[in-house]
Amino acid sequence: MRRPIMAGNWKMYKTPQETTAFFEKFRPLVAGTTNVDIVICSPFVDLAAAAEATRGTNIEIGAQNLYWVNEGAYTGEVSAAMLRAAGCQWVIVAHSERREYFGETEETAFKKLCAALDAGLKPIFCVGEKPHEHETNQTHEVLGRQLRNCVGHLTPEQFRGIVIAYEPVWAIGTGKVATPQIASSAHSFIRSYIHSQFGAEAAEACRILYGGSVKPDNVAGLMAEDQIDGALVGGASLDPVSFAAIVNF
Repeated sequence: MRRPIMAGNWKMYKTPQETTAFFEKFRPLVAGTTNVDIVICSPFVDLAAAAEATRGTNIEIGAQNLYWVNEGAYTGEVSAAMLRAAGCQWVIVAHSERREYFGETEETAFKKLCAALDAGLKPIFCVGEKPHEHETNQTHEVLGRQLRNCVGHLTPEQFRGIVIAYEPVWAIGTGKVATPQIASSAHSFIRSYIHSQFGAEAAEACRILYGGSVKPDNVAGLMAEDQIDGALVGGASLDPVSFAAIVNF
């Protein structure tokens, strides 16, 4: 059985003080949760506060991005080693907003995956189709290209260290959510690609998360699908009660 992951992506929200306040409320709500991995991916400026607030708990901390060079004259960038030193265990790579607003490509995402893995971080690699691609039945074509041009260049050993998140862009922050059947179909396609590239054992072991307007009232239906191994949660992860309800689905 693949162990589920419930990961919160705070995007550009919360100060360090708000981060501390969030965990004061959130920690007791999930203190007895043992059947899922709990991850919060906060803005860079909140990482130290998040790491301190979760020390010794069942909650792990991740970043939302990284740069692939370890150090140097790259103003504004943050390396994998810096993230580890700040208390991170996880990092999101190639979120759709990074692709759309900041020029993330499969080539840069591959470099980031390698840098994260080399530093001992666990990357969550995001794939997903845009609204017009969904409407014109290009989902599998888009997912195949995103996987092939990035994950396809990993070695089998590297691949074992990553998690994949399917996040249909048309469902992110829109209130629309892929039905469990739509999400499961996309996850099945992703798993079939993994099978063809890395073999049956890797395909069975890889955890594939769903992301896109996940809320307490729809998470159970999504998690009932065998192909869905957890969620990458945006807005609903900003509230401790809401995210705890998702974690404890």
